[in-house]
Amino acid sequence: MLRAVYPGSFDPVTLGHMDIIRRSVKIVDELIVGVLNNNAKMPLFSVEERVKMLNDVTREFSNIKIVPFEGLLIDFARQMNASFVVRGLRAITDFEYELQMSQTNHKLEPDVETMFFTTSIEYSYLSSTTVREVAAFGGDISQFVPEAVAIQLNRKMNEEKERVMNEQPN
Repeated sequence: MLRAVYPGSFDPVTLGHMDIIRRSVKIVDELIVGVLNNNAKMPLFSVEERVKMLNDVTREFSNIKIVPFEGLLIDFARQMNASFVVRGLRAITDFEYELQMSQTNHKLEPDVETMFFTTSIEYSYLSSTTVREVAAFGGDISQFVPEAVAIQLNRKMNEEKERVMNEQPN
């Protein structure tokens, strides 16, 4: 069985992520989307919310599993019995970072390879950070994320605005 891990924070999942998922599930028997719980970052969505969103937007695929993880990617790949890791590349800067990471991972676990997918042109500029910024200022994010994610992101932004308003002294 050919199993791959596609790791990320997915905060939130974008159409660029979905493009990589769609292309990856065609070439593997099972794709495990690893949702990173990184304590060093302050994500907008909890890991549970991100897992739920990914489950919602990947229902059409029968060979996908969404799994939260912490720690080293290579340890997670080993735990999942993955043959390789899938990574998306948007630009040269992504490549430099990802090449270094894949070489480090290969040194730690020579049996796990990394497969790079170049992002489709229409998503080459897209990042979760950009989507969060557009949403924070009330911009239209429907062209950047699946509809279900847009609903959740707009809800979350409204909650954050209310929280900030309630914290301000009158």
